[in-house]
Amino acid sequence: MLQSLHIENYALIRESDVRFAEGFIAITGETGAGKSILLGALGLLLGQRADAAVLADKERKCVVEARFDIAGLHLKPLFDEADVDYDDTLILRREILPTAKSRAFANDTPVQLPFLRSLAPHIIDIHSQHQTLTLADSSFRLSILDRLGGEGGELDSYHAAYGTYAGLKRQLEELTATEAQNRRDADYLQFQYDELADARLVADEQETLEQESQLLAHAEAVREGIATAAAGLDDDSDQSVLSRLRAAKSALSHIAQYHPNVEELRARLDSSLIELDDINSSLNALAGDITYDPERQQQVDERLALLYRLEKKHGVESVEALIALRDDLDSRLQSISTLDERIQALMEQVDRSFAQVQAAADNLTAARRQAAERLAYDLLPLLHDLGMPEARFSVELTPTATYGPTGHDAVAFLFNANRGGEMRDIAKVASGGELSRLMLAIKAVQALCPTVIFDEIDTGVSGDISVAVGRTMTRMAEGMQVVAITHLPQIAARAGQHLKVYKQVTEDESRTVSRIRELAAEERLTELAVMLSSDPPTPAALQTAKELMEK
Repeated sequence: MLQSLHIENYALIRESDVRFAEGFIAITGETGAGKSILLGALGLLLGQRADAAVLADKERKCVVEARFDIAGLHLKPLFDEADVDYDDTLILRREILPTAKSRAFANDTPVQLPFLRSLAPHIIDIHSQHQTLTLADSSFRLSILDRLGGEGGELDSYHAAYGTYAGLKRQLEELTATEAQNRRDADYLQFQYDELADARLVADEQETLEQESQLLAHAEAVREGIATAAAGLDDDSDQSVLSRLRAAKSALSHIAQYHPNVEELRARLDSSLIELDDINSSLNALAGDITYDPERQQQVDERLALLYRLEKKHGVESVEALIALRDDLDSRLQSISTLDERIQALMEQVDRSFAQVQAAADNLTAARRQAAERLAYDLLPLLHDLGMPEARFSVELTPTATYGPTGHDAVAFLFNANRGGEMRDIAKVASGGELSRLMLAIKAVQALCPTVIFDEIDTGVSGDISVAVGRTMTRMAEGMQVVAITHLPQIAARAGQHLKVYKQVTEDESRTVSRIRELAAEERLTELAVMLSSDPPTPAALQTAKELMEK
């Protein structure tokens, strides 16, 4: 349940601390006093979007903090999933900075807004004035039945089956679209593949050809250079490098026996001669291999031109990339030929999955029918107590044309408040006051949260009916915390705690602020009397207020 609420620099509230008791709590105040501001502040803690416009002082941050007792609600898995420390006392805090940035905390741990939104339905139910209109919405009616009959897990089973079916159906649609596109592209893909396949691409071929092209283009110059180098080493004359080195070696050989260092020098010279002889032989062999072949040069250039053209056409920079593209085209062409088989297999999966959806939907419908009977059975006594003794209420389930995320059912709430009248959809026959009482009765039947806040659910009711509404809220408060924002003294009088919201001009008369405080017994009597008559209240109003409090 909600234990306390701290609000700072939010709209008309400069700073306020409110403690909430157990049971039934009434909040009263004049129109515009700031009662809705409390709901707005609580909404921030439940994950609603923040707006810097709510800052009363644009230079300071806004802080909203609430303390909840969540013992016994089994919420620890939610905290574990979000990596937030769990405690039976939950402290939620939201801060809005002057820059419009927002921060949220749970038990002093920073959290994201989705965590607050996931937590909200488990800890508090805020019924705003416009929510009564949702009774006309089929999806809202379904949610009521599903919450009442959710013990068996039929809705979870349906969601799982429908999720699988929707995923498979989406895959089938995507595969069918791909198949249609591939069929349209097949001829072009085949042309591209054939062009690359006919090219007989070889990895590293381009680099080899480019080197050969360079050699062929400069064959004469290369051959002349090699011949010049070879002639310099050995040209059969006494002046060549090799002839002179041989003469030097011979001279050293004659004197090697007379000087110990000469032999080492001769050996080194001999090694040099061997290396230079080998170089000379290689130069001569290389020169013999180099010939200018115009026909071969034309072949190489044409091959390179083909490779360059293909690379430019396909926007790549290497033969390896062309090979990869060729292989990808081949795979796509192969997949086109096998796509029909894959589509057929997936269609069979979709059919099997749809059968599971149908079975799960039938189970869900059966659970909803039971919940509908339970709702009507539990609701009628409450409606009678709320001043509609002749009211009749029933739930009608009809199959929808298709299976959707919420099942195969459309639901209508049929109602008539008068004896003998035709049962019709509540949106067509119920007045505003009757809708409010219907919603109150539904909330009383469900009681899914430890705290429920009614924002003027008494709209459109008065007199004895308001007494009945207060009586119903009192019964609800026996098992939960009920907070009623009300203008009716008949309802406020039944509350165990009475909070008043009022406006006040600050001491410096610079601004108007909203304040909230708990009323003591005598203050409650006066407040109820003012609500009944005027300010100051008449003696008759004070007597009536006293009687209301004693009931």
